[in-house]
Amino acid sequence: MVVNAGVGSGIKKDPKRLELVKDRLTKILGQKPATRASKKSIAGFKLRLGEPIGVVVTLRGKRMYAFLDKLFNVAFPRTKDFRGIKRSIVDNIGNLTLGIKEHTIFPETHDEELRDVFGFAITIVTTAKSKEEALAFFENIGVPFAS
Repeated sequence: MVVNAGVGSGIKKDPKRLELVKDRLTKILGQKPATRASKKSIAGFKLRLGEPIGVVVTLRGKRMYAFLDKLFNVAFPRTKDFRGIKRSIVDNIGNLTLGIKEHTIFPETHDEELRDVFGFAITIVTTAKSKEEALAFFENIGVPFAS
């Protein structure tokens, strides 16, 4: 499983934003994220080569299953108007990618930390050969699909 979070353009205004995102993801995931730098300069985004633009964490084994359990049984029920995950987000090669708009749905975040809310993406990578095989696997591990 891979978890990605971008720090965006806010890093120029607040240089501590990267550390804040890394700290909160460490609390949520139980593993320290690695910083990712830009691969090229893009003048329109005022982005320079080598500037930090995001963080990534790869979870495997016990940490991955612990995070999935927390995501499905604690975080999703805390999400406003959550009715399940659409089956269409599973791609044709068997991977599931979903976005979390606010990191505050996890119990590790405290109410006094609500000034800087960020989102992140979760990709669950499988060895499934087809979409049907992947859907069967995801149903077996307890992914809350919409009816």
